[in-house]
Amino acid sequence: MTVVEVRAERASKPVAAIDCGTNTIKLLIGDLPEVAVRESRMVRLGQGVDATGRLAPEALVRAFEAIDEYARLIADHGAERIRFCATSATRDADNSAEFTAGVRARLGIDPEVLSGEEEARLAFDGAVRGTTPGPEPVLVFDVGGGSTELILGTRAEGPMAAHSMDIGSVRLHERCLGGDPATDDQLAACIAAIDAALDACPVDPAAAAAVIGVAGTVTTVAAGVLGLPAYDRELIHGRALDIDDVHRTVDELVHLTRAERLALGYVHPGRLDVIDAGALIVSRVLRRVQVPTLTVAETDILDGIAWSLAGPAPTI
Repeated sequence: MTVVEVRAERASKPVAAIDCGTNTIKLLIGDLPEVAVRESRMVRLGQGVDATGRLAPEALVRAFEAIDEYARLIADHGAERIRFCATSATRDADNSAEFTAGVRARLGIDPEVLSGEEEARLAFDGAVRGTTPGPEPVLVFDVGGGSTELILGTRAEGPMAAHSMDIGSVRLHERCLGGDPATDDQLAACIAAIDAALDACPVDPAAAAAVIGVAGTVTTVAAGVLGLPAYDRELIHGRALDIDDVHRTVDELVHLTRAERLALGYVHPGRLDVIDAGALIVSRVLRRVQVPTLTVAETDILDGIAWSLAGPAPTI
């Protein structure tokens, strides 16, 4: 088989990966490493789950509207292999069967409810594939809406240690931060909750020789560190940020009102209220590392899910 024939064969069979988190549903379609579609919709599926234990009806409507749109894109691109991975919100909800049935009706597959360990493995794979090799071991941390993953590993061997903590931007904002902006007492309570989770975490950030941060909270904070007038994926991906600059940006963000955050231009409207809790998680994790810089990756668990479908490249 010639190189041209192999490439044509792979291009005819793109994969479709969907990552359904507490705040965001993301889609990637492509013949990897080429990506044809990368979309994200903030649907807040985990709205109120921490308090009620159930997926709210209006959250399900928002999620299903996004999935309908993604189903059309998948059909348009002829993706034959689809993997839909659901994380913290559907792990915790009493009515998760309603969500599962809705996904099956729209995509013809059942969503996979990932364990924290599998979620961490996929996030690590997506992060390291998309960044330049450097010192090891590498700590990858992924701040989601309902949970935060810490993964320590190497590019060759993968994760050596991984843990999923039940702290995330939506979960902690709803639990701790009701003000606009949050009060000092609310911020202190949120920090205490984060520190308690980190104290109990078996993954030690201080063991890392390099640190990669992934997902929307980290990349939003990065846009602030870089002083971008609007969110720009290309300017953010792969950037090494001084950790002291990250702490300063977080301190500024958490003391702004939602209207002031919107005026910054780089904070998505769907993240305006919960960026305070998410940013605090970023800062508290980084206070435990022993390196001066944070590398920011726009490749994350979504890319890991896609690569899990694609498998190794064909041998020519």
